[in-house]
Amino acid sequence: MGIVEKIKEIEEEMARTQKNKATEYHLGLLKAKLARYRAQLLEPTSKSGPAGVGFDVQKSGDARVALIGFPSVGKSTLLSKCTHTASETAAYEFTTLTAIPGVIEYQGARIQLLDLPGIVEGASQGRGRGRQVVATAKTADVILVMLDATKSEEQRRLLEIELDAVGIRLNKRKPDVVFKRKVTGGITLNTTVKLTKTDEKTIRTILASYKLHNCDVMIREDITTDEFIDVLIGTRKYIPCLYVYNKIDAISLELVDKLARTEYTVVISCEMDLNLDYLIERIWESLGLVKVYTKKRGERPDLSDPVCLRKGATIEDVCLGIHKSLATNFRYGLVWGRSSKFAPHAQKVSLNHQVQDGDVVSIFTK
Repeated sequence: MGIVEKIKEIEEEMARTQKNKATEYHLGLLKAKLARYRAQLLEPTSKSGPAGVGFDVQKSGDARVALIGFPSVGKSTLLSKCTHTASETAAYEFTTLTAIPGVIEYQGARIQLLDLPGIVEGASQGRGRGRQVVATAKTADVILVMLDATKSEEQRRLLEIELDAVGIRLNKRKPDVVFKRKVTGGITLNTTVKLTKTDEKTIRTILASYKLHNCDVMIREDITTDEFIDVLIGTRKYIPCLYVYNKIDAISLELVDKLARTEYTVVISCEMDLNLDYLIERIWESLGLVKVYTKKRGERPDLSDPVCLRKGATIEDVCLGIHKSLATNFRYGLVWGRSSKFAPHAQKVSLNHQVQDGDVVSIFTK
């Protein structure tokens, strides 16, 4: 029996099993097996293979955004409109057969927008180019799930199922669980909160199914069984997501208003250039980047070419973003802006000083 058949068998057994206290441990075991088989399915079958067209694109710019959706939802058109990249578009399915990159220029930042081939139902089981799409999507800083506003919500539900099945968690954060393997000593399980969605017996059962008999587990939030399995597997990706509904010019104003008020949602029309600027603003917000400007001694800061970093970045990250030798030879830095205690006057700072959006920085070396 192949992996796909085993997955189907487990899914059918889970569907037949009633959810109650008596079946909780059995369902936990089934979920653990299912996660293991799905992980195996997405692993490459061999290290070598026939030569072909490369799929992945080298990561460039300050961040990467992946466009995912079923065929013919307007992804190629959006790429062309937002990045001025020539992308083949047509009124039939599977126009995009490989990943097509473009660059969004936003306030001095460069954001790579990657149009991935249309996902088909069953992509998580390797149908179409599911494995390549998923592998590339996992490298993104933000995912845009593109949907057709004229079609039912079933489209969104199916995409969420496919992405969840391959370990991409949309708009979720990593569970606050610390897991550490040991050589001896058995299982040490500690919790700082009351567990209402799972229990210690289920957790120990799952650990045993993964042949983990010596480990330390610290649980700091009320997690589910699925979230604990995610921690054990360790390959899950927690990625911010925006649901982009295209073709709003073809639906009623009431439906547009309803969609626009939904969390993590942006409504657009590629054909009529509606709301595209707002979409780019929302992408920037979702990326969670800060722009830091550099200043040479005796000169004005260069506000056209910022260093873009993650929120929480320090002066050391600024140095590494310019040139790695700056951090090695660092003496001190001067900061003007929000993170300076003496703004608009300069504050002398060390490498671990945390910068904020809009800060101006001067680096002094030995």
